[in-house]
Amino acid sequence: MPAPGAIAAEGVIVEALSGGAWRVQLANGHRLVARPPRRRAAGASLAVGQAVALRLSPFDLSKGLIILK
Repeated sequence: MPAPGAIAAEGVIVEALSGGAWRVQLANGHRLVARPPRRRAAGASLAVGQAVALRLSPFDLSKGLIILK
């Protein structure tokens, strides 16, 4: 269940970072660090250039959670 006040956004993966994180660029040009859910193989199927859906906290827009591929 998403947290109350969570922001949904869509973006494109532009860079793979260490520790299973990905740099994602939103349609408005904002870049942020996003992680897949904590499932072990969740990040294995992600690739640079892939469109993803994100869930962002309204308190910290520099981090996100990848919710869809």
